[in-house]
Amino acid sequence: VFRSASPESLTILSQIGLLLLMFQIGLEFNFSHLQAVHYRKSVLWVNMASLLCPFATGFVVGYYGATQLSPGVNALHSGLFVATAFSITALPILGRILIDLGMTNHPIGVIAISSAAINDVVGWVLLAVVTALTTAQFSAASFAFTLVLIAFFFIASWYVVRPLTHKILNRIEEKTARDFSDLSLGFLLSLIFLAGLCTYLLGIFAIFGGFMMGVILHDRERLVQAWRERMGQFVGVFFLPIFFTYTGLRTNIGGLASLELWALCLLVIALACLAKFLPVLLASRMAGHTRVEAKQLGILMNTRALMELIVINIGFDLKVISQNLFTMLVLMAIVSTVVTTPMMRRWMKSPSAA
Repeated sequence: VFRSASPESLTILSQIGLLLLMFQIGLEFNFSHLQAVHYRKSVLWVNMASLLCPFATGFVVGYYGATQLSPGVNALHSGLFVATAFSITALPILGRILIDLGMTNHPIGVIAISSAAINDVVGWVLLAVVTALTTAQFSAASFAFTLVLIAFFFIASWYVVRPLTHKILNRIEEKTARDFSDLSLGFLLSLIFLAGLCTYLLGIFAIFGGFMMGVILHDRERLVQAWRERMGQFVGVFFLPIFFTYTGLRTNIGGLASLELWALCLLVIALACLAKFLPVLLASRMAGHTRVEAKQLGILMNTRALMELIVINIGFDLKVISQNLFTMLVLMAIVSTVVTTPMMRRWMKSPSAA
C-alpha cells in the first residue's frame, strides 16, 4: 500500500511515535516486579538462562555467519547486535498475553513478568552499550568517553532531572488544580524530545531518552493513568501502526530468493527460539518447577515482538546487519511471539498443569 509513497514522512512519524512509545513503556514500567520475594530463586535462574544462553547463541550466529548473512559487515558488530536481538523479551506484549490468559497473579505469570522486567532493563543497557561501541568504531578512548557521557546522562536524569521534574509538575498541578492539564502535557512532550535529543547526540538513539524520562516518572500513579487515558490510546492507535508499517517497508521477503537463504532463515528462527526455550526450561526444572510449568516459562520468555523490532531497526540503521538478516530477524520476532498464546493455552489444558 505504502511502497510507492515517499518514505521520508513515514520515517519521521515512525521515529516520533517510537520516542513517545518508549516514554510510555518507561512510564508503565512496574518496578515492583523486580522485588518478588516468594519466587526469587526461580526469577534468578530463569532470567540468567533467558539472557546468557540466547546472547551466546546470537553472537555465534552473527559473528561466524556474517560472511553469509551480512557480507561486507563488521563481524563483531553483527555478532553483538544479533546477540542482543536473541536476548530480548518483550515486557509489554508479555504483560498483555498474561492478562488475556488470566495469569497476572499466577505464580508462573509473576515469575515470567519479573524475569522479563529484569531482562528488559539489562537488554536496554546492553543495547545502549553495543550501540555506543559500534558508533565509536572501536576507538577505545572514544568508546570510554561515550560510556562516561551515557552514565552521566542516566545519573543526572535520576538525581537532577527527576526531582526537578516532580517539583515542576507539582507546581503545575497546584496552579491548574488538575492532575494532567494541557500545560503538563506540553511540559512532558518538551521533556521527552529534549531527552531524546540528548541521547541522540550521545550516539545511542533518541528512544533511550524517551524511555528514561518515562522511568523517572513511573511512580506518579495519577500522571501514568492520565497519560494512558489521554495519550496512550493515540500513541497505540496512530503511531504504533506507523512504526510497524515502517518496519514492514524495510522487510524484503523477496530478497530471500534462494533455498539456501530460506534454510538459513529457518535456522535463525529455530536457534533463536530454542536458545530461549530450552535453557529456561532446564533452569525452571532446576528451580523446582514441574515439566509443564517449565515449558510455560520457556515459551513465555520467548515473546519478543515490538522490543525485537526496535533492536533490529537500530542495527539496520547502523548498517551492522544486512537486508536479508533484517528480514530473517523480523520473521523470527513474529514467529516467536505468535506461537506463545496457542502453546500456553495448550499446556494450560494439560492434566499435569494442575
